[in-house]
Amino acid sequence: MEGRVGYELKRAQQAFCVAADEGLRVASLTNAQYAALALLEQDGPLSSADLARRCYVTPQTMNQIVAGLETRALVRRDAHPVHGRIRQTSLTEAGHALIAAAHEQVRAVEAAMVAELSEPERHELVRLLQSCVRALGAR
Repeated sequence: MEGRVGYELKRAQQAFCVAADEGLRVASLTNAQYAALALLEQDGPLSSADLARRCYVTPQTMNQIVAGLETRALVRRDAHPVHGRIRQTSLTEAGHALIAAAHEQVRAVEAAMVAELSEPERHELVRLLQSCVRALGAR
């Protein structure tokens, strides 16, 4: 398996997740919680279904993630202004503060991961990964 693109990509992803989880422990967050908070920070209020799709988890898993974040007062859920049955999740002030601190932890892991790459190589790596995602029809 060594040297196969899919296998090496999975190894890199797993190594990143382990290191990021360790760094995020400082903020008492998991990778999945971090991803949800970061998306809410970036894109504003989102439904749990939208968050699940964007975080590549099941709706049931995202509901558990959001419920845990809500219990910690990091997010709140409000009725959608148009579709009353849909509840939108958004960051609270505490959520904004925590995600800012968590970004620092994740940036440190990302920097360590690409420390041996030059700046052009880093840009090329991102471009190549984005190309792989597009080729498989994902967002």
